[in-house]
Amino acid sequence: MKKTALVLLAGGLTAVSACKSTQTGTNTSGMTAENTTAAATAAEDTLSYPQTRKTDQVDTYFGTRVADPFRWLETHTDEVDAWIEAQNKVTFSYLHDIAFRDQIKSRLTQIWNYPKYGAPFKEGGKYYFFKNDGLQNQSVLYVQEGLEAEPKVFFDPNQLSKDGTVALTALTFSKDGKYIAYGTSSGGSDWNTYHVMDAGGKKLDDQLEWVKFSAPSWYKDGFFYSRYDAPTEGNKLANKNEYHKVYYHKIGTPQSRDQLVYEDKQHALRNFFGQTTDDERFLILNASEGASGANALYYKDLKDPKSTIRPIVDNFENEYNVVDSFGDKLLVMTNKNAPRYRLVLIDPKKPQEQNWQAVVPESDRVIQGAASVGGRLIVTYMKDATSQVVVYDQQGKQLTEVALPTLGTVSGFNGDKDDKEVFFTFTSFTYPPTIYRYDIAGNKVTAFRKTEVNVNTDAFETKQVFYTSKDGTKVPMFIVHKKGLELNGQNPTYLYAYGGFNISMTPSFSIANMLWLENGGVYALPNLRGGGEYGEDWHKAGMTPNKQNVFDDFIGAAEYLIAQGYTSSEKLAVAGGSNGGLLVGAFMTQRPELAKVALPAVGVMDMLRFHKFTIGWAWVPEYGSSDNEAQFKNLLAFSPLHNIKKGVKYPATLVKTADHDDRVVPAHSFKFISALQEKGAPGNPYLIRVDVRAGHGAGKPTSLLIQEWADTWAFVYKNMGFNPYQQNQ
Repeated sequence: MKKTALVLLAGGLTAVSACKSTQTGTNTSGMTAENTTAAATAAEDTLSYPQTRKTDQVDTYFGTRVADPFRWLETHTDEVDAWIEAQNKVTFSYLHDIAFRDQIKSRLTQIWNYPKYGAPFKEGGKYYFFKNDGLQNQSVLYVQEGLEAEPKVFFDPNQLSKDGTVALTALTFSKDGKYIAYGTSSGGSDWNTYHVMDAGGKKLDDQLEWVKFSAPSWYKDGFFYSRYDAPTEGNKLANKNEYHKVYYHKIGTPQSRDQLVYEDKQHALRNFFGQTTDDERFLILNASEGASGANALYYKDLKDPKSTIRPIVDNFENEYNVVDSFGDKLLVMTNKNAPRYRLVLIDPKKPQEQNWQAVVPESDRVIQGAASVGGRLIVTYMKDATSQVVVYDQQGKQLTEVALPTLGTVSGFNGDKDDKEVFFTFTSFTYPPTIYRYDIAGNKVTAFRKTEVNVNTDAFETKQVFYTSKDGTKVPMFIVHKKGLELNGQNPTYLYAYGGFNISMTPSFSIANMLWLENGGVYALPNLRGGGEYGEDWHKAGMTPNKQNVFDDFIGAAEYLIAQGYTSSEKLAVAGGSNGGLLVGAFMTQRPELAKVALPAVGVMDMLRFHKFTIGWAWVPEYGSSDNEAQFKNLLAFSPLHNIKKGVKYPATLVKTADHDDRVVPAHSFKFISALQEKGAPGNPYLIRVDVRAGHGAGKPTSLLIQEWADTWAFVYKNMGFNPYQQNQ
């Protein structure tokens, strides 16, 4: 099926009878602006942190008492706002005093200022594409009558807000190309508002609220979408999300008249995602109980007005993704009895596995995605975390492979069954995103649009190594650096990883990383267990109860880089976001001596309470739950918040979060930094940087991204004792 044009891909944790008693303590004295606001002192190794109020809150889990003195930071109150302001004052005072911070921002602004294009896609006989001129906060949608015609602005999200913090989150065209449903998000929140415009760009009156974890999918003169009931009380950015529902909206009618298509009153913690096949024959309903990929699959035959929603698969043991429909059957990508995935044809009226028809079998490569375009099946594989593309006929006979320029990552290949061409984007660490046109019948690849950047990318090289983790497992890692690098143990090194939720970390271009590389830095990306680089088996090896494997893999990567002479503990920074923020938190609390700098961003730091906020319940299959005794003990053993020890010197830490993050609520970071500032031994700074009017990461405007990266690199360089511009003079 042609995919929704999702503009913003949020990195990180995707959507999707009590055995403990709680003892609630009494709050101690309140926190005022006077006793919390402080500035960094002149001494480089001592900072005056805000005095964060503590309470005597203690919870009991299966007989184990666990203190939670900073729980009041979980709420959104004036006191919390004052605390954020006080913390930011200390942090930005520290960053402001870094002499070369402005030089870093200036260079980032310079190299960031280049045109960025999305691959063209065809709707209603016209071509559309996204473009950012260079420093625009949000990318702009253009339209052109043909590939040689003059592009015209069709929709500019920069007009939605003065500061660029309202972003486009979803975009789908009706089957005839006459209407467009699109979603917007304010301040980085996962909450979306849906609107409709016509093919001329005129906005209609339709407006749908409280949409989350959804994409509009067209059927006739309306579309299916998913939403929650409007919050009735409390904090809409932190409240637990329950009872996801699927609706059908008809153009020109108010949301109050939308038809409820599906709900599950017995299971509050399930998500439902509806999509129609390209021929509008079937409504496909994906149901999930967690964010780790496994789903149930239901369908409704829209050709039959009397049909009801019926199950194809009614358990949550494996993953199923409908690629397309062929007459009465569905082409499905699944890891059922195929950890590296396969493509099968399923008759929804006879959905039992014994009736499936094999189309593309499992192989030693992992299937990442499949598209039905131009009478062909274009299958994207992953081999050792790099892309390969194979073309099959509709019966599964291999026809050819698509030639790629080097080791890297492809995306795209979206189109209709009768398209004769399709576009895809290729990128790698030092290969800026390049758009290619693929002639399907002729199997010919031609460069369509190349990205030009103000960095000499030919000066760098990429290698892939395999190192040994604690239990003997071989783990791949990409290492990028200047050609001719001397392995003297003194190279500033940035080690970044994720390790979870079946998400694969593959080569991609980052202009922010170019600043690091051009100043002699080493960039390392290991493919930790918990990801999807080698299929579901690799994923499960990093899920509960095996989450410690992920941390061991990350520690092993750091030890390898040091042992091989790339860097030393004094020149190593570790970083990760979301689930990767948890990774960094576990790394620094388990091996604080191994890195000089730690950069946990929007991380899951309180592993005992994460499931109590917004969509956190969906991560229980990945992590486990403190409501289960065995899982509680496992979680407590690595929960970053609960493993900070008094008097230990931790790496220089810059925690990053945002006040509008309703994916991983910022309370995780608030509580973690409070404990770190209280217990950590002096000598390194322990700071938090809280973005205002920002969320989990998706849709963040360019201006905020540049400032965040300027602050990040300045913090890293300062704490490594390295001035990149003094070196270059």
